[in-house]
Amino acid sequence: MGKEQNRPRAVGTKGMPRREREELILDAAAHEFARKGYARGSTAEVAARAGISKPMIYEYFRSKDGLYLTCVEQAGSRIVAAVRSAQEGPSDITRAARTMAAIFRTLESRLHDWDLVYDTTLPPDGALYEAATAHRRELNRLGAAGVAEVLACAAAGESLDADLATHLWYGTVSAAIAWWRHHPEQSADAMIARFERISTVLYPGFTAGARLGVG
Repeated sequence: MGKEQNRPRAVGTKGMPRREREELILDAAAHEFARKGYARGSTAEVAARAGISKPMIYEYFRSKDGLYLTCVEQAGSRIVAAVRSAQEGPSDITRAARTMAAIFRTLESRLHDWDLVYDTTLPPDGALYEAATAHRRELNRLGAAGVAEVLACAAAGESLDADLATHLWYGTVSAAIAWWRHHPEQSADAMIARFERISTVLYPGFTAGARLGVG
C-alpha cells in the first residue's frame, strides 16, 4: 500500500470529463501492456501513470481483462482500417508503398499499438486472445489478398509463388516495424521515404507512381 502511494502521479485529473479520463487511462494502459505484455502488465502502474486511483480502473473497465480488451480493440481497429484504406488504387507494386505508408502513419508515436495486437503473453484462449487474433487474421487476409492481386496483375508466378510472396510480405512489415522500434526518432515520413529508396533499388521501376504520402 505504501509503495503504491509513493509512486509519482500525474496531476490535474480532478474534474476531468469522464471521456477524457477514460482516454488517459487507455493511453497509460496501452504503454504498460505493450511494454510488459498482458501477463506482466500492472493495473497499479497504469493507475500511477494516469494519475488516478487503482479502483477507478475497475470502475471504468471492471477488470484488467476489460481494460486490456478495450486497448487491443482500439489498436487493432486503427491498424486494420489504415491497411484496408490503402487497398484502394492500382493492384501493382505501388500497393506495397501505399500499405507501408498507411502503417507508418498510423503507428507514428503509437508503435505500442502493434505490440498490443501481437502480444505473445496472452493466454491461448478466451476473449483477449480471440480479439487480438481476429485483428491479426484480418491483417493477414488483407496482405495475402494484396500479394495475390499484384501477382495476378503482373500475370506472373506459379501456384505456390503467392504463398511464398505473402510470407515475405509479412516478414517485411514485421522487420520494418522492429527496426523502427530501435530508431524511434524516425518520423513516419522518414520511414516512408526510406522504404521507397530501398524498394527502388530492389525493384527497378518501383518509383513510377510509388511516391505516396510523403511531405
